[in-house]
Amino acid sequence: MRNPIIWPLLALALAGGCAGTQAAPAAQPEQLTVQVLGTLPHDTSAFTEGLEFSGTTLYESRGLEGQSALTAGPAGQAPTARVALPSPLFGEGVTVLGPKLWQLTWQDGFAIERDSKTLAELRRVPFEGEGWGLCHQPDGRLVMSNGSSTLTFRDPQTFAVTGSVDVGVDQLNELECVGDTVYANVWKTGTILRIDAKTGQVTGSIDAGGLRTPAEPGEDVLNGIAAIPGTDEFLVTGKLWPTMFWVRFVPESAPKGP
Repeated sequence: MRNPIIWPLLALALAGGCAGTQAAPAAQPEQLTVQVLGTLPHDTSAFTEGLEFSGTTLYESRGLEGQSALTAGPAGQAPTARVALPSPLFGEGVTVLGPKLWQLTWQDGFAIERDSKTLAELRRVPFEGEGWGLCHQPDGRLVMSNGSSTLTFRDPQTFAVTGSVDVGVDQLNELECVGDTVYANVWKTGTILRIDAKTGQVTGSIDAGGLRTPAEPGEDVLNGIAAIPGTDEFLVTGKLWPTMFWVRFVPESAPKGP
């Protein structure tokens, strides 16, 4: 089903051409949904802001002032490593690049570089604006969201801006990179966009809104996407959700069961 918030924005983004010129029609985003393959438990105290696999280790960045933390360990089990962010820091997106990782802060004005095994802080690097989602491409280039329609590219060593692309859809939040494709959750919706990072074009719109209906009291919005290495499958969860869903993104007409 077309999301009433997203589709008017996509229509504007895909409209093009100039007077006297017939522009080639842009391809419409593929309409996808989630095929649930299984479930895993999720810590209901985790205000999920970032989720990413590195090998078999699942990293989760958690938000809220006074409760922000970064955890690492096997999916669905108690973390084997955990570090708290001192108040009033608010943790956001995370991405792992071998021996090191980057963790964003929301409105605190810097990213934290950490040791990916111990999670120990190595340094803080300032940046302008807000930090929301973070992932990295195969060449190591970082992709960051800030709640707008822009994806910003950053150097993995210095965190310096190296470019950007506009997606045409506002409030891009948690990110997951798979090759040159970026999956972006749209804040306060059950929609995940599949984006061509080279052009910013939305190539797919995934309706994940049915994962938690009816909503349980105290649960919050979808905000965790982690590609399972070596597969076409993902773990998807949200802030304060009791469950992580093991899913595959499939066309809307495909069977939804395992």
